Parts: sequence; structure tokens; C-alpha cells
Amino acid sequence: MTSQAPADIEIAQAARKQPIEEIAARLDIPADALIPYGHDKAKIDLSYIESLNDRPDGRLILVTAITPTPAGEGKTTTTVGLGDALNALGKKTAICLREPSLGPCFGLKGGAAGGGYAQVVPMEDINLHFTGDFHAIGAAHNLLSAMVDNHVYWSNERGIDIRRISWKRVVDMNDRALRRTTISLGGVANGFPREDGFDITVASEIMAIFCLARDLSDLQDRLGRITIGETRERKPVTAADLSAAGAMTALLKDALAPNLVQTLENNPAFVHGGPFANIAHGCNSLIATRTAMKLADYVVTEAGFGADLGAEKFFDIKCRKGGLRPDCAVIVATIRALKMHGGLSKEQLSTPDVQAVRAGLANLGRHIRNIGLFGVPAVVAVNRFTGDSDEEVQAVIDYCRDYGVDAYPCTHWADGSKGALDLARRVADLADSAASQFRTLYDDDIPLWEKARTIARSLYGADDLIADKKIRARFAQFQENGYGHFPICMAKTQYSFSTDPSLKGAPSNHVVPVRDIRLSSGAEFLVVICGDIMTMPGLPRNPAATGIRVDAQGRISGLF
Repeated sequence: MTSQAPADIEIAQAARKQPIEEIAARLDIPADALIPYGHDKAKIDLSYIESLNDRPDGRLILVTAITPTPAGEGKTTTTVGLGDALNALGKKTAICLREPSLGPCFGLKGGAAGGGYAQVVPMEDINLHFTGDFHAIGAAHNLLSAMVDNHVYWSNERGIDIRRISWKRVVDMNDRALRRTTISLGGVANGFPREDGFDITVASEIMAIFCLARDLSDLQDRLGRITIGETRERKPVTAADLSAAGAMTALLKDALAPNLVQTLENNPAFVHGGPFANIAHGCNSLIATRTAMKLADYVVTEAGFGADLGAEKFFDIKCRKGGLRPDCAVIVATIRALKMHGGLSKEQLSTPDVQAVRAGLANLGRHIRNIGLFGVPAVVAVNRFTGDSDEEVQAVIDYCRDYGVDAYPCTHWADGSKGALDLARRVADLADSAASQFRTLYDDDIPLWEKARTIARSLYGADDLIADKKIRARFAQFQENGYGHFPICMAKTQYSFSTDPSLKGAPSNHVVPVRDIRLSSGAEFLVVICGDIMTMPGLPRNPAATGIRVDAQGRISGLF
């Protein structure tokens, strides 16, 4: 990747896209099952999806990664490159990705539709408003927020204790000023003043519900089970108690249909839903994944951030709730990121340093071991940059061989499917081998505290989970109130196995402090908030938004 290489957006804008009907035909989807959004994207009709239920499932392949660094790993790029390579080998393959949030797009990292010659298109649409799904989710969430305060204003028949309203508002943008707010100021006509706040839309429980719902009926039932707060007697009040679920479902019914787009090589890709993995469960929608598995022989999907976050939640939440059994996992690593985990700064990465790579391989090793805890066979994809030396790449291959897994250098960013053919052959062999003995990390019936503790000890290398008496009491309360069978969704920094983002590599003998625990009764999990993680990110000093421009012809530059 030299400085002369075209930007991702320039490559995407030069793409020769096929009409979306032709992309759908590659999966044998009839034209009358499409709901077109222009010529190059469409939703799949939910009634058609329902007709697929009796078909057998294709193989399911998860792409995850080592712990993220500012050097980048390329998980989405590898997902697309692998999907294209499997198709190039004659394997009928579909890709399943999350929709990007506007927050990161305009904040830290720019777009999120792959990169180089391994992208999904139309890149600008996918990274901006796309088919309006996120707007619908935000509207449904904020409708419930409005109905909560309206109920309190007019009668409060449900006896909501305004001090214990837990349902915030959301916006799909990084805006730290909205983390804590005061609402209903200005007198009697505006309601009862109280402290409130905003989360980013991708942290909304409605986003999680949207991505775990099996169909419209399941969606409406889950929305009704959302807990918005408590009475003075500490009894939960739900969205169903406020008769809100029907209207929320009306806002979401069109959005629930999965979105179909294409890669640069004109292969089918479902892009649908987008919960953050450091806050929520970090996977695309269950309905998109299940649809793809009915239509393709191989499905390549991703889970956000490192395997300790996205992959764990994919296995322990999405697969548990959706009845999925993954056949293979791909762990993405870059030489540059490994060198950062080995102690180098970003400014030192351009110089070959085999010793730094070897020092950083402890991070990769722990992710390989962690995937093994779930009984899923793994392969490593070395997403190769042009500046990586052969000796550095060989060090990774040798390390992985000693660990009992194969590692394949990949150049899909520069070469498209041709750069990932060796990886694709190995992945297909693993997926077809029936080697997967998938299992979740913990059983449903162990106590909530022990579930969170198991994750911290088994995956993070922590000595223990710690919390003050108030938080421990809330764990006990949720257990007693009948939520003990729910899985745990850990909210933690993505930059370290610990809760300290500065601790690279594979830290051990640390503790994981729990700051809060939140009930997501509709999504059916409990969010355990660890360390200083925020549910509303802020913009960096120099946000990506400052470099985005639109020319007189409407062409966007600087998005990524």
C-alpha cells in the first residue's frame, strides 16, 4: 500500500456494478422477491425469506481478528476478500456484514465497507444513509423515550419512579456533550425535569433486538419486553406496559428486511444491522445470516473488534440465541499490528523488526487459544502490507504452525480474490471437514456473576472480576428477578484484553472492574460495563469529517 495507491472511495467509484437483480440471481433470488433501492441495492422481501425455512443450511465461517491497534487489521476487508476468493473457486458464497455507524464514519476511522479491491459497493451509500435502517432504529428508540416522558406527564398510571427511568435517548453520531443531559426544563408545560442522557444508536437495545429477531412477530414481542425503568417498589415497567411495541414495530417493519448489495467482483453481500462490539454484541442481523445460509453453500460473516469481544459475543449470544453452529473461524492479523503489540509505536512500523513481531505474537496466540475454547477450528489470515518483510511474515507462519494452526499471507487489498485463494482453499476444507465441535463458553444455568467472571478469566487472562457491593447487589437482584438464564454482553475497551487500553500484547494477572450492569430484557442479555468504556463515544481531535468534501458533480471524497 504505497502513497500512490488510489483511495478506497476512488476504487469504489470506479467499480463496474451489475444491476442488483443480477446479483440476486446468483443466489437464485427471484426478481419479485426484491424491494429495490435504486439499481444497485435492494431489500429481500420477508415473505420470501419465510419460504426458505425448509432448506438446508450452508457452512458458516466467522472472520475475527487480533486486538485492534491504530495500525489496522482489515477484518472487513478480509471478509470480503475471502468471500470473493471462495466464489472464484466455484463455491457459492455470500458475505454478511454490519452496516457502518455514522459516528465512526465521521469520527475516528472513516468508512467501513472493506478496502482496496476487497470492498462492498455502493460504498458511499453503505457508509451514509444506505436504506435508512439506522434512522428507523433511532426513531423507534426515541419514540419510546417520548412515550415514557409523555406517560409521566399526563398521569403516570404505571407509577414510574422518574429517578429510576433507565431508558435514554439515542443519536447516530459521536457527541460527548450529550452523554448526560437535563430534560423537561422550562416550566409545567414541558413536563417533569430530570437527568437523562444519550447513547449512540448502535448501542441501543433496539439495535440489539433488531439484530437478534427472527421475524416481525419476534421483533414485536421483544420490543414489548424492553424495561424502561422501575416503580418506587422496584417493579419493572416495560414498553408493553406503555402500549409502545406496536408503533415501534411499525417504524421497523421495512428495515427488518435484509439489504443485498455486491462486492467489487459482483458477488452477493448482505449488509444489515450494526451493533458495536465493545458495547453491544457486534454482529450483523440474525435474519440476514440465516437467509444467506439458506441461499448459499458458504456464508462468510464478521464480528466486531478482536476475538475477545466480537467473536465471544457471536458465539455466546448470537449463536446461542439463533441456533447457529459455525464451521470455521478466521483470525486476521497484520505485521504492523503485531509490532505494536510487541512494543513499537506507530511511527516505528515502517522498519522491519522481526523481534517486535515475535514479541507481539502473544496477542495472536491468546486469540487462537480463545477460539479453541469454543471448539471451532481456526486459520490465521496475515493481511499483508507491501512494506512487510518476508522474514516478518515467516515468523507468523512458524508461530502459528507451532500452535497447530495454518497461517496464510493474503493480498486481497491489492489483488482482490486472487490474493486470498490459498486462504479460501483452507477455509473451505475446514468448513467441509465437520471438525467443528462448537460449544458456548458457559451454560445458561450458571449464575450471572460467574458467567461474567468466566469470560474475564478464560478469555481476558484476568485473575478476577471485581465490583463494589452496590453492583454485586444488582447482579443478585437480576438473578432473583428471573434473568439468570440470560447471557452476558461485556462492554469493555477493544484495545486490550484488560480494561486498560494501553496494555498491549496478552496481559495477565490483572483484574476486570465492573462499573455497571444494565438489563436488556428485550434483547435477552445483560450488559456488564467494565472500566471506563462509554456508550456514547466522542469525536477525536481531528475527526474524519474534516476531510470529507463533495464536488460540483456530487462526488464525495475523503470518506475513506
